[in-house]
Amino acid sequence: MELEKFYYDNQVVRKFIIATMFWGVVGMSIGLLLALMFLFPNLTDGISWLSFGRLRPLHTNAVIFAFVGNAIFAGVYYSSQRLLKARMWKDWLSNLNFWGWQAIIVAAAITLPLGYTTSKEYAELEWPIDIAIAVIWVAFGANLIGTILKRRQRHLYVALWFYLGTFVTVAVLHIVNSMEIPVSALKSYSAYAGVQDALVQWWYGHNAVAFFLTTPFLGLMYYFVPKAANRPVYSYRLSIVHFWSLIFIYIWAGPHHLLYSSLPEWAQNLGVAFSIMLLAPSWGGMINGLLTLRGAWDKVRTDPVLKFMVVAITGYGMATFEGPMLSLKNVNAIAHFSDWVIAHVHVGALAWNGFLAFGMIYWLVPRMFKTKLWSTGLANAHFWIGTLGIILYALPLYVAGFVQASMWKQFNPDGSLTYGNFLETVTEIMPMYWMRAIGGSLYILGAILGVYNLIRTARAGSKVSDELAEAAPLQKVTKKRTSKEAYHTWLERRPVKLTIFATIAILIGGMVQIIPSLMVDDYVPVISSVKPYTPLELEGRDIYIREGCVSCHSQMVRPFRSEVERYGEYSKAGEYVYDHPFLWGSKRTGPDLMRIGGKYNDNWHFNHFYDPQSTSAGSIMPSYKWIIKDELDKSLTEKKMQAMIILGVPYTQEEVDRAQEWMEEQGKEIEQNLYTDPDFARTYEADKTYAEENGEEFVEMHNREVVALIAYIQRLGTDIKIKNADDTALNIQP
Repeated sequence: MELEKFYYDNQVVRKFIIATMFWGVVGMSIGLLLALMFLFPNLTDGISWLSFGRLRPLHTNAVIFAFVGNAIFAGVYYSSQRLLKARMWKDWLSNLNFWGWQAIIVAAAITLPLGYTTSKEYAELEWPIDIAIAVIWVAFGANLIGTILKRRQRHLYVALWFYLGTFVTVAVLHIVNSMEIPVSALKSYSAYAGVQDALVQWWYGHNAVAFFLTTPFLGLMYYFVPKAANRPVYSYRLSIVHFWSLIFIYIWAGPHHLLYSSLPEWAQNLGVAFSIMLLAPSWGGMINGLLTLRGAWDKVRTDPVLKFMVVAITGYGMATFEGPMLSLKNVNAIAHFSDWVIAHVHVGALAWNGFLAFGMIYWLVPRMFKTKLWSTGLANAHFWIGTLGIILYALPLYVAGFVQASMWKQFNPDGSLTYGNFLETVTEIMPMYWMRAIGGSLYILGAILGVYNLIRTARAGSKVSDELAEAAPLQKVTKKRTSKEAYHTWLERRPVKLTIFATIAILIGGMVQIIPSLMVDDYVPVISSVKPYTPLELEGRDIYIREGCVSCHSQMVRPFRSEVERYGEYSKAGEYVYDHPFLWGSKRTGPDLMRIGGKYNDNWHFNHFYDPQSTSAGSIMPSYKWIIKDELDKSLTEKKMQAMIILGVPYTQEEVDRAQEWMEEQGKEIEQNLYTDPDFARTYEADKTYAEENGEEFVEMHNREVVALIAYIQRLGTDIKIKNADDTALNIQP
């Protein structure tokens, strides 16, 4: 049979590699800046777009979607062409994928620091960017499927199963979680509220980790590890079990992020059960990857590519052992909201994603430029510096997590909290934050060495944009399964059927968990005293969202004796029915705010926003001076209320019509409360006089952003009253 000649598209792979390394250094540098903010809280004092709350989602989006995302596309475009013996289906789709994805990253880099955010973890980008993500993702999937349909290799290799599973699942996750009602070009509200929003978000959030940070990288592992080791995959059968069990089980595990929360118990327990089961397929994949190196371990001593890959797979094993362990309720009670979770996440991100990406790129670049790696020694230095960085990053945060949990839960013999002031736990772990910053610095240093090494490698070689290849055309055969053909072997040559089966596998878990939350009337018990936010509180809540307060403060008091003693009555599902989006948080750098309303007076909050250290000595919260000065934008308030009405919040038309008047009344009330502080009154009047004398515009205090934020903060947790203090002992865990 005559062989057909064709060309692999290396140009798009090269562009994605360049983007991977560039955005990797950018994303990690933002992470280092955030780590330094724990040590120097006012490092970017007064610059709103460089504040911690705004930069934190930029860091997570940059490393996940810019660094890891571009690495996925680079690996998928390179390996798919060679596994399918075909050029990518459409060059224009490849280019649309590349430039569209970079445009999305740039849009994120602009909007997030400006405070345009939905606040939903790993899904912070506003609705126009969400639509762009869906379009570009579909372009990627269409290109992949189109290439599969015109392939010259009959059977789909295991890596391609993972690529297809990734495409389908990420599309479903993104579309369902991004359901929102637009208010303006860059403002929207989640279609879900409270408990339902939390369930959908962590179904998405957990599976974004599963199907963006895990399954595509497993596909890359199944291609690049055998290539680098020059060995076949250890077990074909194990890869089958690994793929199908992983994609089916993973999708159920999201509720383990919401243990001891207001989510119904059955949903929590379902998440725990499937999280424990997840250990088996995860470790099956790790074992398959490591045993692929059988007979090649001597190469690991000298080959930096294999070094990176071995540590990456080991990091995957550690993270996927820890995940099921953290889903055990007794362990979760210790780890949740603490720095343990930050350590866990970064073991996966730095070791599994980071090191596999580096190993893959070190293998790819010399081959794409027809040369040798410029410096093996420098690559080995990158490996050891990066490995030391991971250790110095993760280990101190594990210690910090245990210290936090033990101090939060410690009681005196008389029943009072030993560390009643939350700040005592913060100051205790500052040395760990120093070590975290040092570890992160080392990891970035290694990445920079890698960038330099790769640039020198590329310059030493010659780029081949279109690589000549040849293969026999695919002959038509019967679609029916033959008597001697194993079922899965037959399925591997039926890509459409395989994709449909994978889609069914991932839909089952999500449907079982989410549909009851949307269809069952009493899924969330009604609390008659819970009312919608006033217009001013709604605006204040949006400022809370804009400034990223949810990154450091939770709004979920769990039914633990220590938390009820520290914060007040544990949270009820019915309290969150008007929360679009939910703001439960996932990390307590500062205390929980669910019951903060009325705990301090308005002046305390005003001073706390202006200079946190003046009210809380030793606080690492940065100042928010701009909200003290900036005028509150009330132009969209009525539209926001109308959007809430569409979502089921029971505002009346009369309330919407008098929103401005209502805000004026509540704002003036808070302004009068602030006047009770002589220092405030003196400074405020002096500022007013100065503005009048110099012909400058003066914004009345009741029209400033800080007043709206105070209104919202003072509302938190005040909708329910405890008639009998002894009632708080009911259903509380020790």
